[in-house]
Amino acid sequence: MTQMGELKWYVLRVISGQEKKVKSYLETEIDRSKLTESIPQVLIPSEKVFEMRNGKKKMREKNFFPGYVLVSADLSHPEAHHTVTNIPGVLGFLGNSGSGSAKDPVPLRQSEVNRILGKVDEVDEVGEKLDKPFIKGESVKVMDGPFSGFTGTVEEIFEDKKKLNVMVKIFGRNTPVELSYMQVEKLD
Repeated sequence: MTQMGELKWYVLRVISGQEKKVKSYLETEIDRSKLTESIPQVLIPSEKVFEMRNGKKKMREKNFFPGYVLVSADLSHPEAHHTVTNIPGVLGFLGNSGSGSAKDPVPLRQSEVNRILGKVDEVDEVGEKLDKPFIKGESVKVMDGPFSGFTGTVEEIFEDKKKLNVMVKIFGRNTPVELSYMQVEKLD
């Protein structure tokens, strides 16, 4: 076994919308080629986003950087660079300019890696938590969904479901509407 080089984070440019497919292909190829030591991690920086669709709360993942995938790799291993760049959907490494440097991709600085990974970790921990809890009787503005732009008053709080019953004035009548924490904003 040859001496292990240094693992660094690199940014791969990929066809936008195919990030998950590229990650899957890459992980399969890494396992098949037994390169898990040279390429231990493939990451798509994303966050969980909650949205309303047809009156139902849907969770989806939103990429922080569409068209990019992060790869932790030791590119001194001769097969690692070749494996990564020959995956369908991969356009190449970010930071390559000119034909001479195409062989030497530019790694991310540690501060950039910390910022990106920190953001990803932070999202995982926070989930749908609130930093300021809602209070019964306070005014809120609806920011998302069919009642976007309306203001209302918090009538009930369902802490376990992370939802609120908000009394919204629609066509001059008070109407109770159940909304998630992510759909409303406190009025100052």
